[in-house]
Amino acid sequence: RKAAEKARDVAAELLDVYARRAARSGYAFNLPAAEYRQFEAAFPFELTEDQATVIEDIIDDMAKASPMDRVVCGDVGFGKTEVALRAAFVAVQNHRQVAVLVPTTLLAQQHFQTFTDRFADWPVRIEQLSRFRSKAEVNKVLEGMKNGTVDIVVGTHKVISHTADFKDPGLVIIDEEHRFGVRHKEALKSLRSEIDVLTLTATPIPRTLNMALGGLRELSLISTPPADRLSVKTFVSRWNDGLIREACLREIKRGGQVYFVHNRVEDIERIAHELGELIPEATIGVGHGQMSERDLEQVMFDFYHRNFNIFVCTTIVESGIDVPTANTIIINRADKFGLAQLHQLRGRVGRSHHRAYAYLLTPPRAVMTDDAKKRLEAIESLEDLGAGFALASHDLEIRGAGELLGDGQSGQIQEIGFSLYTELLTQAVASLRAGKTPAFDQPLNAGVEINLHVPALLPQDYVPDVHLRLILYKRIASCSDGEMLRDMQVEMIDRFGLLPEATKRLFDVSRLKQKAETLGVSKIDVSDAGGYLRFTGDGVLDPMAIVQLVQRQPDKYRLTEGDKLGFTEPMPDGEARVATVDRLLDKLASASS
Repeated sequence: RKAAEKARDVAAELLDVYARRAARSGYAFNLPAAEYRQFEAAFPFELTEDQATVIEDIIDDMAKASPMDRVVCGDVGFGKTEVALRAAFVAVQNHRQVAVLVPTTLLAQQHFQTFTDRFADWPVRIEQLSRFRSKAEVNKVLEGMKNGTVDIVVGTHKVISHTADFKDPGLVIIDEEHRFGVRHKEALKSLRSEIDVLTLTATPIPRTLNMALGGLRELSLISTPPADRLSVKTFVSRWNDGLIREACLREIKRGGQVYFVHNRVEDIERIAHELGELIPEATIGVGHGQMSERDLEQVMFDFYHRNFNIFVCTTIVESGIDVPTANTIIINRADKFGLAQLHQLRGRVGRSHHRAYAYLLTPPRAVMTDDAKKRLEAIESLEDLGAGFALASHDLEIRGAGELLGDGQSGQIQEIGFSLYTELLTQAVASLRAGKTPAFDQPLNAGVEINLHVPALLPQDYVPDVHLRLILYKRIASCSDGEMLRDMQVEMIDRFGLLPEATKRLFDVSRLKQKAETLGVSKIDVSDAGGYLRFTGDGVLDPMAIVQLVQRQPDKYRLTEGDKLGFTEPMPDGEARVATVDRLLDKLASASS
């Protein structure tokens, strides 16, 4: 009951946000065809099929008057940035401003560079807001945002506090969405009811994935890797000097570089010193977020230009620098990282055509938490390119879905399980849409109760596997109309052979349920000499139709207890009972129409 009430609150809030979005018209962007083709031609690579589809979807969304809210899920290095560039181009050509939101200063720097390069031939002013900028530079950017001379702003969380400074905002692009906290997204939600929002992520957080799967946000997947990309070989292992030395030397000898991720600033220098003693052939650099901006920028610059070959760093490299020559990553204490983080870090390597390697170093299994073991199993098993979406689905199962709105991260989901929660939420949304109050006394209405007093099931000798039988029961129960039931029957005959009598009855019961539900029948009970129908008063059934039926054939039909229509008729077997109930429901339906 508590979960059902929670679902009602969330549903009401969701409907409120989405009703506001639907009521407000956003801005319908026009696609300047000739200019767009020119911009498109400057892309140095071939678009993958998925990229092309996603770009088409986004341009269609932007052309509509209602505000866009689309999540693009694509693995690290699968070309999400180009998708964002095309959307930004359309917005800028319509004289609207674009905000590009990224989680780290380094990524802001890289995106700023990418946007500047791609828009080099166009009269577009691009600026950056991050901690690498001085106070005077920030004020100059804000001035440009207010008077409309700045077209695109790339920045970190700083941008969020200046959303009101935009003169004419048209599009917000959020990169690495899983790195922003709930508060930041709340601040953006106020914009979302009028402005187009494009979210880019490699592993959508459970809440986003939940909203997308629930049809509340549009979701696009980029799952085809660029040509010549190889997947990253992933190994989970205890700390082993020999393994670390071998991994680093193999990379250095083929002219590459290594990331060594150690996420504790306190002893990062000690680890760097140990690695120096273990691999004297290597040159080592250290980088972490507590360094001054200039030092950090310099060390990143040196690594990019191959001035040293092992970079001992914290998770500041999780999103950001793109170093094609770095193709081995070693992550110390991998059990302490989240699933999306591990996937992001692994995505730092393998960005060229070389085979890349990821080593996840963990303590003994006995001291790891159950969730950590599940995360490491998931990341090790899914090393194929494009695994981000599958990993996000695992994350959804491991962590629970999180409240769809607001600060709470788990709601009542952990108590009742994810699928039951979604079912409750769907029911609550449907009831509120129809202007009714969700019924908490029967939060899980199992539909019409039908008892024909004959077996209606999948016999063990027809489908021997119990797990498969359960799946089939669920699928049959989920069929929403006669056509789906017929398709299901055809599929089962195709897979298991002709239907036994008991399975035919099971399909009959499902079909009768669908018919009875629309009429507002809550229970049907039929045996060999007669039976009864019980009504709820919620359907399309006209009470006069029942009264007339009883008046015309009083020897056959009678009304009892006010909501029960009894009837007498010999029905020796299941087939006769189904046919009788079928005729009666048809008769009531035609009398009510």
